[in-house]
Amino acid sequence: MYILGISAYYHDSAACLINDGHIVAAAQEERFSRKKHDHRFPSAAVEYCLQEARISPDEVDLVAFYDKPLLKFERLLETYIDYAPSGIRSFLMAMPLWLREKLWIREQIAKSANFRGKVLFTEHHESHAASAFFPSPFESAAVLTMDGVGEWATSSYGYGRGNELHLLKELHFPHSLGLLYSAFTYYTGFKVNSGEYKVMGLAPYGEPRYVQQILDELIDLSEDGSLRLNMEYFNFAHGLTMTNGKFDKLFGGEPRKPEGRLTQREMDLARSIQEVTEEAMLRMARTVQRETGEKNLCLAGGVALNCVGNGRILREGPFDNVWIQPAAGDAGGALGAALSVWYQYLGNERDVAAMCGDHRDAMRGAYLGPSVSNEEISAFIETTGANYRRIDRPQLAEHVASLLAQEKVVGWFQGRMEFGPRALGARSILGDPRSPRMQSQMNLKIKFRESFRPFAPSILRERVSDYFEMDCDSPYMLLVAPIRKDLRREMSESERELFGIEKLNAVRSTLPAITHVDYSARIQTVRREDHPAYYDVIAAFERQTGCPVVVNTSFNVRGEPIVCTPEQAYTCFMRTEMDCLVMEDYIITKEERGEGALIDDMAWQEEFQLD
Repeated sequence: MYILGISAYYHDSAACLINDGHIVAAAQEERFSRKKHDHRFPSAAVEYCLQEARISPDEVDLVAFYDKPLLKFERLLETYIDYAPSGIRSFLMAMPLWLREKLWIREQIAKSANFRGKVLFTEHHESHAASAFFPSPFESAAVLTMDGVGEWATSSYGYGRGNELHLLKELHFPHSLGLLYSAFTYYTGFKVNSGEYKVMGLAPYGEPRYVQQILDELIDLSEDGSLRLNMEYFNFAHGLTMTNGKFDKLFGGEPRKPEGRLTQREMDLARSIQEVTEEAMLRMARTVQRETGEKNLCLAGGVALNCVGNGRILREGPFDNVWIQPAAGDAGGALGAALSVWYQYLGNERDVAAMCGDHRDAMRGAYLGPSVSNEEISAFIETTGANYRRIDRPQLAEHVASLLAQEKVVGWFQGRMEFGPRALGARSILGDPRSPRMQSQMNLKIKFRESFRPFAPSILRERVSDYFEMDCDSPYMLLVAPIRKDLRREMSESERELFGIEKLNAVRSTLPAITHVDYSARIQTVRREDHPAYYDVIAAFERQTGCPVVVNTSFNVRGEPIVCTPEQAYTCFMRTEMDCLVMEDYIITKEERGEGALIDDMAWQEEFQLD
């Protein structure tokens, strides 16, 4: 049986196809449309999923949509009525799209996906919970979902056992941890539903000087993690902005203009809201464990992308194991809706061992998007006139590792594209973490983004505890942990006095490119069974340098989605100061092309021959 899951119309629309409970394909629409966080109906993503399975729309048995539009519309109308007439502008802007598209999901699916069979609707937080529990490696687990808002729910918790999922309690709109964080994202000058991770990255540069003001004025945070917002300070329920004039007065001025200069105020606000969010997450986690008695925890929803908070739950919370859906935001709702139908609506048994196979979980590394063959890549490269080589797979890892060891920046395009917001070694840009120049070079010359943004390390799973204060899987780059104390560099007195963004200027460890200013890192652990080519490069880098870590950032420039095709990868490569591009078995450089660009040089290959 084929079930197609769809999420759409808010942000990060996506499609997912499962076959008898196994995930066949999943992708966000933005990767095909090239519009970041594309919210429109995921026509291209649906088409890809069907192509990957080699089936037609007629062979799809059921379609599952990730929330209930009528219930969400009810919340919208009730909210506007409650705040009338002050929300009239927002109301007039929202209604045309609702009346034209959002209320007619079945018709839209028939039109855009050419499907005229049965369409089922799951609740938004049920979709999040299903995406968290059903692909997890646990037979039973507590489940916690946290985001901005679904229909009415903003957070929920419960438990999953076997093929059943039970949600016990919900927190309702407008009282939302996700919307509180997004309010500060807006106020500090970043884009809502897009820039929250920038606030998280900015937080270590600031001081928590506003924590008490937030707790006293904005939020009533209970011991069990439930919360109520003081809506006198917020505008999101009915207006066109997240915060209002009273919020401005509380924090000493108007919101930072997008792209405006970052000041110490923004850094301190980021640190303060991050600390409040982490405390709320910890309280929720403790309550869930107390109520369910489970030793395992599954997380989803946009707040579950807060990897600093996730790391604290793992280290300080009451659970033995934590598993986080890699597409924790709305994109993952497409997967959750499909799995919820398979297990809960149809009542199929859940066999964790069969579902996961050789992988740790059913997401199989989240490599669920399209791949490109060597033949297709070769045909494309020939149209560019680029200088390139094809290298046999065993030698490829050694050669790429040698480039990284020379502080070259490598565009890396291998296998199936990742599902979710993180590049995990399929569509990545790689660098040497030992280089003190790498962070600024990659931020300013390649990513064209803010200099404060940290980079993540990819490390061989078996070596993670040798470098970081953790010893567990983190395959989806959703856990932050401190770097080991013996790898840290003692700061001089002048370096300890550095303030704000100036903290970037101090080298903090033997891996400066991935060590954030608070000595933390957002870690991806890599197992060979998930991505052999990526694992082999890191292993080769360790053989050559003694370091089992590489810098991994997403293969895109600021403002664009991660690349999906060879054409997009090549364009990004040529527009930036990357040194070389590796697509499957082909390496492209920026040297002028001469005769015999396709090199079959045995002496050159022997240089990188494996023992």
